[in-house]
Amino acid sequence: MAGSAAVALLVLTTIRNPRWAIAYLLVFGVGTIGGMMLITAALALPFALSQNRFSRFNNHLAWASGLVSLSFGLVLAYRIGFGDGLFTGHPHWLPH
Repeated sequence: MAGSAAVALLVLTTIRNPRWAIAYLLVFGVGTIGGMMLITAALALPFALSQNRFSRFNNHLAWASGLVSLSFGLVLAYRIGFGDGLFTGHPHWLPH
């Protein structure tokens, strides 16, 4: 549920009727899926609009977004793997 399961569980603790709890989870899930679809559509919109008229720009945009995504993933993997000690054998995690 897009990392917001804690919020859903927090609200579920206040709902006493199991049917209402299931209904809440269904509405929460549908809302989460809808929100993720809207964000994905908004991110894909520049590619869709520039596909025919600006094919060169579209290619550059695709490469740039791929490189940014790859860079973010590598930095995150390095930070978790080596900075936080997952791969070093001496993990040191402190809650923030």
